[in-house]
Amino acid sequence: MLPSFLSSLSSVPKHSGVVAQNAVFRHNKPLGQAHCLWWSQTDQSRAPEVAILFIPGNPGLVEFYTPFLSSFQERDTTSRLAILAHGHLNHTPLPRPEHNASNYSLVAQVQSAIEAFDALKAEFGNETRVVLIGHSVGAWIASQVLKVRKAEVWCAFLLFPTISNIGTTPNGRRLSPMFTPLPRRLISSLGYVACLLPSAVLSLLFREWPAPQLEVLRDLITSPSAIDAALSMASDEMNTIKDLDLALLEGFRDKLCFYYAEKDDWVGDEKARVLEALHPHREAVSIVHDQVHGIPHAFCISESSGLSRLYVFTHRPL
Repeated sequence: MLPSFLSSLSSVPKHSGVVAQNAVFRHNKPLGQAHCLWWSQTDQSRAPEVAILFIPGNPGLVEFYTPFLSSFQERDTTSRLAILAHGHLNHTPLPRPEHNASNYSLVAQVQSAIEAFDALKAEFGNETRVVLIGHSVGAWIASQVLKVRKAEVWCAFLLFPTISNIGTTPNGRRLSPMFTPLPRRLISSLGYVACLLPSAVLSLLFREWPAPQLEVLRDLITSPSAIDAALSMASDEMNTIKDLDLALLEGFRDKLCFYYAEKDDWVGDEKARVLEALHPHREAVSIVHDQVHGIPHAFCISESSGLSRLYVFTHRPL
């Protein structure tokens, strides 16, 4: 059963055997609509004990994360866990494009996440603890939600967080030229060509990707507007996410949990800066360095073996 702030979406989830419901969050203007996945609590007689608001990386298509988030429901023993995965504005092609956001900047994505958080609180009240989980730039967005809703956020898990100086990371330096206006327009226009790409060719190009994830990818690469939204947001990330927010780390250290890969070219040397800033408070902050399992930054695509470890990490304080 969907909460009142979501509208049903008739499309079938790409991953079989999951209980998640496809839905649309219709934001206040000018934000427009966002694709969501919703996992209801098993016990419908009461409000959820915990509601997770998941914020993806970029590109922000939440169906990439279906296996990861489904593992939460599969392992839940309380019957009172609900999950809202909230996609980024315009990153997923949706019916009725006239309702798409006219503004899908990074600032607009933050505002849409705040509205999603507020909707969860309004729907379920103080009986439900709302937990933020953000991946990559979604971790930065989650931190912005925490800043403005500090009293209501139970805790925030930042997975492979890109929360400072993303433009100077190895991937930021390598890829940032693609995010400038002319390359962005050229790359976006390739979406018209990608519509002609046979599924067999896509499978050959991405051999390690599971079939459902290839279908999610196809949604992105065959939509020029979705490609442009993702690249435009990436440009904003390079220009906006710069100095480490030391005040945030200091003020919310008891609510923040970090998960870092041993090597992550979207984080680079910034991990050391974050750890140095948190060093005086290491006992009060939950930080995990994955030095053994080798879970990659893009864990959501095909890293099934790492899902259980991330589940244990994020589920611990709930």
